[in-house]
Amino acid sequence: RFGPAPVQERLSCMARNNSIYVVANIGDKKLCNSSDPSCPSDGRYQYNTDVVFDPEGKLVARYHKYNLFMIESQFNYPKEPEAVTFETPFGKFGIFTCFDILFYEPAVILVSKMQVDTVLFPTAWMNVLPFLTAVEFHSAWAVGMRVNFLAANIHKTSLAMTGSGIYAPDGARTYSYNMKTEDGHLLLAELDAHPRLSPASPPAVSWSSYALNVERFSQNDHDFTGIIFHDKFTFTELTKPGGNLTVCQKDLCCHLSYKMAGKRDDEAYVLGAFDGLHVVEGQYYLQICTLLKCKSTDLDTCGQPVETAQTKFEMFSLSGTFGTNYVFPEVLYSGVQLAPGEFEVLNDGRLISKTKPTKPVVTVTLFGRRYEKD
Repeated sequence: RFGPAPVQERLSCMARNNSIYVVANIGDKKLCNSSDPSCPSDGRYQYNTDVVFDPEGKLVARYHKYNLFMIESQFNYPKEPEAVTFETPFGKFGIFTCFDILFYEPAVILVSKMQVDTVLFPTAWMNVLPFLTAVEFHSAWAVGMRVNFLAANIHKTSLAMTGSGIYAPDGARTYSYNMKTEDGHLLLAELDAHPRLSPASPPAVSWSSYALNVERFSQNDHDFTGIIFHDKFTFTELTKPGGNLTVCQKDLCCHLSYKMAGKRDDEAYVLGAFDGLHVVEGQYYLQICTLLKCKSTDLDTCGQPVETAQTKFEMFSLSGTFGTNYVFPEVLYSGVQLAPGEFEVLNDGRLISKTKPTKPVVTVTLFGRRYEKD
């Protein structure tokens, strides 16, 4: 059907000879001619493509990436976004690629409209602290969307590309983040085939329920602005070892209750809010509430990338008046480590520590994405 293609033949044989599903990201070309006014001058479209082969070696799914990142000038957009799914004996699967995850189509469509159980996600993800490292954001997407999420990242430390994982709706099952060597890593974990039907499935969340019904914790006289990944946040400093704080920007008010094991003189933390359009390396509307460590005690460094911390917290509870149902909860510990089992989202929208955090906190974040469809 598709003509001789050594790459496809090899992938098909890998699947059949081992009785497994195989998913791969490859290039794909489709010939076109002058009857198509959009046909490129070389007479072919080129797509960033995912293919899936079943245990018999049959091609059961093919997806052309729709949301191309700015440097992907070698590829074309498909004319319409493709919502690609396939059925297996262990659940319904959907697939999309890298930058797609930040957009409504096809990512949200696959979960909300097509009810997939598990998302497959080949990616070349460049880590951007404090909110968009691969393991941090991809695990948060699984929790926020309440699906299994299998992320396979390229491992190239010179491009800050590392971080793959197997994520469930209640947190990471296993993951790898390694900026020290170029070694690859095989990840294995067991997942519920139909996570929505599982007794362990978290309840549906009303993300703004708590925040809209609590009085503003404090009138802050010391709010200041800072930049995170080109976005202008409103911050307030955590000046005490514990307490309640609120910071607002536009329609978003973020509430934090916290207790540190001890307030250190050599580290500064802030509560931040952002409500606006992100316009660098793509445009998307965000609402973000975040507790984060500043790079130094100079508050001008708040929002700059930080990988390590020494301050331990006894507890935290973060919530916000979100105008979207698409909120992704992130907890990142010192050394870019996740915290599976140590936090939970309550059905009133609070992101809380379940146990005393075992490692120093780099950030606790509710990353909200507003879509035009909201």
